[in-house]
This record gives sequence, structure tokens and C-alpha cells, in this order.
Amino acid sequence: MKKKFNLYQPADVTREHKLSGMPLASFTRRSTALLIDFLFAGLFFLFLTYIVGSIGLRSGIISPNKDILLKFTFYNNWYSIIWLVVYFSLTVYLSNGLTLGKWICRIRIVSLTHTHISFWHSIERALGYGASALEAGFGFLQYFLRKDRRTVHDRIAETIVISMSTKISE
Repeated sequence: MKKKFNLYQPADVTREHKLSGMPLASFTRRSTALLIDFLFAGLFFLFLTYIVGSIGLRSGIISPNKDILLKFTFYNNWYSIIWLVVYFSLTVYLSNGLTLGKWICRIRIVSLTHTHISFWHSIERALGYGASALEAGFGFLQYFLRKDRRTVHDRIAETIVISMSTKISE
């Protein structure tokens, strides 16, 4: 008796066919966009910290008689990591693949399975940046090893990054 094997069927082949031939973003544009996003996220984090601190001083929650110590060590505390995940998740989800850096660099994140990036996929992608940074950033450098130019966070979230020079047919 022959044993029958289950065969893999992609989730949405029609979506991938629609994306076929789209111009992929260059590594330079992707890394520049990421740098701009990190700078903006850091500045926005400081702005929010200032606002919350001001409210705390006015309401009496924070005592003005104590010294306030600000350390610019973005990755040495849990709330900075959470802030980055929230920033990247919300901006990618709400703008359907655009962040400030990606908009400036004229590139966009596109889902391989949905016409709009789902909230869960945007969270996966934000957390995937950490996976890409592991082992001295080798996850980012996989861009050069793969024909589809997908990095670790792209594969985790089932996305690609394209140049915005052409329109996607939905």
C-alpha cells in the first residue's frame, strides 16, 4: 500500500503573484530608513518622557527637590525595548507598511499574505528586528545571501520591502 503524503500549499499564492516583479528596496535605502526610524523613535521617546515628567512635577507625583537622572542608554532598560516594539508595530500597522524613515527613503513594507499588514504581522516584524540584530546583525546581512532579499524579520512577518516607484495592483 502506498503511503500518501500531505503536500504544502502556500496560504495565498494569488497575493504573491500580484507582487511578482515588484522592485525590491536596496540595502542602502532600507538601512537608512531604519536609522532614521531609530533616531525619530528616540527623539519621540524623549519628548514623551519630558511631557510625562512635566505632568508628574505639576501634579506632585515627582518631587522637584530630587535630582532627575537621564541616561542615554536606550537598550539598558525594559521600557525602551517596549517603546521600540510599540513604535514600529503601530506605525507599520496604521500606515500599512510606512514608517517615517521608509516614507523619506521612498520604500514600503508589503505583506506577502494580506493587502493590509495585520496588527499581528506588524508586531512580529517589530520583534523580528531583535532577531535580525542577533549574532552581530547577521539577520540583516542575510539580505545579501537570498535572492528575494528578505532578512530575518521579513521572513518572520511574511513581508518584503519594495521601492515605492510603482503601484501594487490590489
